[in-house]
Amino acid sequence: MSPDTLFHYASPLAMIGWIILALSPLAPRWADRIGGFIIPAILSLLYVAVILGYWWQGQGGFDSLANVMLLLSNPWMALAGWVHFLAFDLFIGGWITRTARAQGLAHLLILPCLLLTFLFGPIGLILFLSILAVRRLLTPNQIEA
Repeated sequence: MSPDTLFHYASPLAMIGWIILALSPLAPRWADRIGGFIIPAILSLLYVAVILGYWWQGQGGFDSLANVMLLLSNPWMALAGWVHFLAFDLFIGGWITRTARAQGLAHLLILPCLLLTFLFGPIGLILFLSILAVRRLLTPNQIEA
């Protein structure tokens, strides 16, 4: 299979995971299992397969921006980087969903966090962490989950 073909499978798979997380109040256990664990695990296995199969073809490295750009100029390494983003961002989205549920946060409050994590990774995470921090400031006697 080509990197383009794998890209066209990985991206919609991740999108399914995000949709499941967005709809998690309808079936929380299934959302946790599928969107927060199974799909990130499948994407992670794809990442491992691409790295094991094609890492040796990549030039460059992680020691400078120029070398990272060179590394990602190889289609297989670009796919690996993309799948890395998909897997980790979705895993963080699952963590956000589980943590919000455990903390009793309204799902509507975390939907912007999920959207921002999907689009911009760390921005959604920092928004969610900020919500948790504000909540802890407003309810200091709360037991942490």
